[in-house]
Amino acid sequence: MNKIGIYFAFWERNWTADYASYIRKVKRLGFDTLELEVGALEKMGADRQLKLAELAREEGLDLTYCIGLPPAYDVSSADNATRRAGIEYVGRLLDTVYRMKGNMMGGILYACWPMKGAPSYEDKLAARERALESVKEISKKAEEYGIDYCLEIVNRFEQCILNTAAEGKAFAEETGSERVKLLLDTFHMNIEEDTFRDAILTAGDRLGHFHIGECNRKVPGRGHMAWDEITAALHEISYQGRVVMEPFVKPGGQVGSDIRVYRDLSGGADEAGMDEMAREALLFMRERLK
Repeated sequence: MNKIGIYFAFWERNWTADYASYIRKVKRLGFDTLELEVGALEKMGADRQLKLAELAREEGLDLTYCIGLPPAYDVSSADNATRRAGIEYVGRLLDTVYRMKGNMMGGILYACWPMKGAPSYEDKLAARERALESVKEISKKAEEYGIDYCLEIVNRFEQCILNTAAEGKAFAEETGSERVKLLLDTFHMNIEEDTFRDAILTAGDRLGHFHIGECNRKVPGRGHMAWDEITAALHEISYQGRVVMEPFVKPGGQVGSDIRVYRDLSGGADEAGMDEMAREALLFMRERLK
């Protein structure tokens, strides 16, 4: 059965946090995996990174790593200095994941997030070519480290370069690296894909990571997402990777601002209520992934 995880920011209003407390929390709740924001980890320094990795091993918990690149590190930028800074920054992120003995890094790793403005179609094509050249270069370090470099396919309002599994697969194949894979996310798929099944089958063996959440950003089971179709398609391609919840339900702070959470989707839940919500969603998904 797939390992099931959750993103720490379900509970947080900021991208930095006491990650050690979340390692203990999600293990206690019954999850197999905790996803962390790798940019915050990179700033911590090697000693703190290693302590977190050791704690996770002691708890028997997998760690996965995700980020949307800040504009200053946009590897699709027309400004060569910004693009070079981005390539160097992503290299440091990969150093962090490797140091922590991770094998996966995902997110908007081919451009910045969230996208600013509304580029034209021609702008998109030009940015795609610059992103492709950057990822080709970056993938060499991912290959050296044995890390899957998972490109998150997101909706058109957050980034324009890769919006569908078909676009993502073509891009990944053009890099020439087997380590460049896709990260599909049910929230974004619900906006952009014709069907969940077709998107998952299109990704096929390029699917390296999978995010789940409802169409309204709530935890699985509290919306109208087609979970039977989604999980059946994952079985159809024999997907063995991790399935990580990425719900966002609390407004406020940098997380609420970046994700555009403008109302309380938790029903006024306190921390204990949030824990119970996560536990219920975990049981819901375990049953569907059998």
